[in-house]
Amino acid sequence: MHVSDTIVAVATPNGESALAMLRATGPECESLCRSIFHHKGSLLPRHAYYDAYRSLDGESIDDVVYCFFKGPRSFTGEDVLEISCHGNPLIATRLLEDLIARGCRQSEPGEFSRRAFENGRMDLTQAEAVMELIQARSDKAIRAANNQLRGAFGRQLNSLRQKLIASIATIEAYIDFPEEDLPPEEKEVYVSGIQELMTYCSRLIDSGRYAAFLRDGVKTLILGEPNAGKSSLLNALLGFDRAIVSREPGTTRDFLRERVIIGDHSIQLLDTAGLRTARNDIEQEGIRRTMELADETDLFLVVEDSSAPSPSLPDGILSRLSSSNCLLIRNKIDLGKQVPDEAGIECFRKIELSALTGEGIDRLRSAIVDLIDSHISSDEDDLILVNARHSLALGDLKSCLESALMKLEADEAIELIASDMRGALDAIGSILGKIDNESVLDELFSTFCIGK
Repeated sequence: MHVSDTIVAVATPNGESALAMLRATGPECESLCRSIFHHKGSLLPRHAYYDAYRSLDGESIDDVVYCFFKGPRSFTGEDVLEISCHGNPLIATRLLEDLIARGCRQSEPGEFSRRAFENGRMDLTQAEAVMELIQARSDKAIRAANNQLRGAFGRQLNSLRQKLIASIATIEAYIDFPEEDLPPEEKEVYVSGIQELMTYCSRLIDSGRYAAFLRDGVKTLILGEPNAGKSSLLNALLGFDRAIVSREPGTTRDFLRERVIIGDHSIQLLDTAGLRTARNDIEQEGIRRTMELADETDLFLVVEDSSAPSPSLPDGILSRLSSSNCLLIRNKIDLGKQVPDEAGIECFRKIELSALTGEGIDRLRSAIVDLIDSHISSDEDDLILVNARHSLALGDLKSCLESALMKLEADEAIELIASDMRGALDAIGSILGKIDNESVLDELFSTFCIGK
C-alpha cells in the first residue's frame, strides 16, 4: 500500500440511483480540480462547486457537483476530492476510468479509513466503527456505532491506559531503587486500582453479547407443539403472510428465517417445526433442526394453545429456558375458552394474544423490547460494539491484570508485577491500534467496502 499516491473509488453502491459519488484522496486532488474543471483562482475548502466534468480528451461527460477538502481537515487527513454525478453506473464508471487515466489508483477495500487511521484522524476502534455504522441493522445499532465513531470506546480505553501508565511508572521506580520496599498502604492502592480495572474489563467482555444483539440481530426462536399458532405468530409480527398456515398439524417441516425491526432492535425470527413425537422421517428431521437452533438462540417465544392443555417441552429445550430469555405466548384467546397453564414454567412472563386477530401483538412487541433491553446498558454512552478482535485483546488484558494482582498479593518480585502490567498496556494498545504490525492492519481493513 503506497500512501504517497492519490487513490480513487466510487463510494456509492452499484446500481441506478439519483446520484453517485466518487471520492479521491492524496496529493493530486487539488490539481485534479484545476485540470478537470479548469478551476481558476482560489479553491475554497468544503465549498460545493457546480461544473461540467471534462475528460482528458475534452469530452463533457456529466454535470457534477464537486467539493475539495484540504488536509489535514478531512476524513483521511489528506487532500480529498468528492464528486457527485448522476447515478447511472455508466457515468460513474466513465469518471472513475478518467481519474485513473489521470494518474489516480483504484483504492483497495478500506484504504480511505486506513489512511485516516494512519494519519491520526481516528484510532482503530473508530475505524472499525465506520463499517459497523454501514452494516447497522437497527436504530440502537446505529447509535452504538456512532457513539464508537465519535471516540467513546477510545476515550474509555485511553483513560484506562493512562491509569496503567501511572501505576507502571510508580512500580518501576521501586525497581530502580531496590532498597525501598513497597509500603503496605501503597500496595493497597495498587490492589484496589487493579481490581477496579478488572471490573471494568469484565463489564466490557460481558457487553460482547449485547454487541452481537446490535450487530447481528436478536436470534428469536418460535417454538411449541404443532398447530399452536407459531406460523400465525410469525406472520403477525412480520405484518405479512410469510408462513403457510393450515389447520393440519405439522405443516412446518423446516425452519423459516425472517428479519423484523421491533422497537430499536433488529430481530431474527425463526419459525420452527412443532415439537412432538415425529410421525415420519421428514418431520423428525425438522424437530432435530429445531433442537439444534435452540443452542444458538438468544430469545425464545414458547407458543401454547390457550384453549388446550399445556404441552410438555423436551428436557433439551427446558434446560435452555429462563425468565431472562423466554416469553410464554398463550395464543388463540379469540376462541373464548381458557385452559389453566400447567407447563411448569409459571415463573416466565406470559403474554395472552390472538395471532389471528392481532389482539395482544403490541403487548408482545413491548415485552420483547423489555426483555432485550434488560441485557443492555441503559446508558446510551456505554453502548460499545465489542467485536471478536476486541474480546481477544480484552481477555489478554484481564489475564495480565489477574496475574499482576496475584503476584502483588503474594509479595512476589516487583519486576514480575511490572511485566504483567506492561502486558496489560500492550493489550489496550492492540485495541486502539498502537501497534506496528502491517499484516494485522491488512487483515482488518480488507473486510471494508471499496471507497470506505
